[in-house]
Amino acid sequence: MPEADSPVVEGALHSEAAMGLGALAARLVPAGNRFKLDGAEGWMQGRTMYGGAAASIAFAAAAKTFPNLPPLRAAQVGFVAPVGEHLEAEAVMLRQGRSVSQVETSLFCEGALVQRSLWLFGSAREGNGQVTASREQGLIAPEDAPRLTTSDFAPAFTQRMDMRRADPASGSPQGTIRRWVRLKDRSGLTPAAELVGIGDALPPGSARAMERMGPISSITWALTLLGDVPETREGWWLLETASNHMDQGFSSETLRMWTSEGVEVMRGLQSVAVFG
Repeated sequence: MPEADSPVVEGALHSEAAMGLGALAARLVPAGNRFKLDGAEGWMQGRTMYGGAAASIAFAAAAKTFPNLPPLRAAQVGFVAPVGEHLEAEAVMLRQGRSVSQVETSLFCEGALVQRSLWLFGSAREGNGQVTASREQGLIAPEDAPRLTTSDFAPAFTQRMDMRRADPASGSPQGTIRRWVRLKDRSGLTPAAELVGIGDALPPGSARAMERMGPISSITWALTLLGDVPETREGWWLLETASNHMDQGFSSETLRMWTSEGVEVMRGLQSVAVFG
């Protein structure tokens, strides 16, 4: 996650720094029972990699190791330590059933574990009832939403995205942030990979409740995809982070994600450390 209300910085980028998430995943090189990635410039936020990019790399390692997995249904991502630009990724099949597979991925930097995730893949089966995903009404179209202002202090990875304000006219509740977000480069990504890569793009809603400026850091991120990923207009997704409780240096956050037409596609729960 970036700092609160982090703006998007426009401008020319170094060719390697301009890599999209698809190109970044394509750079994973087999090395024994792991993959190596040398260089993730442009996806850093301070001393650690943007959480969505790190999760995207782990997801790509799982897909490369086990290419015939069914669709992604859910994931639990643990941010153990800062993820650097140079890393190793490993994927292990924990269990492969008739319809459900569970894969564990680990990211290492300089030999130390920095991220561990559990990915749940599941084939569709005959339904036994149905509850449809929620739908937001009266949204301001992303094309009509105001852009974030330019600042040289934005995390580097925000240069890879278009971000626009999406708070309702009446204002967001305390501890809530909404933004229209899309990747500038979506090439080489499956719909699930795109959602994983962009789902952690906003600062936590608790940033709006902070009494003074200070760093924030994701600790865990549990996410669930709400069925098959539908189409969205020109890559635009509506993201929201909302603090459920913030005290003693920690915040519990609910993360939600909708298509351009307001259909909810992802819901998550995140634990965030609040410093300062």
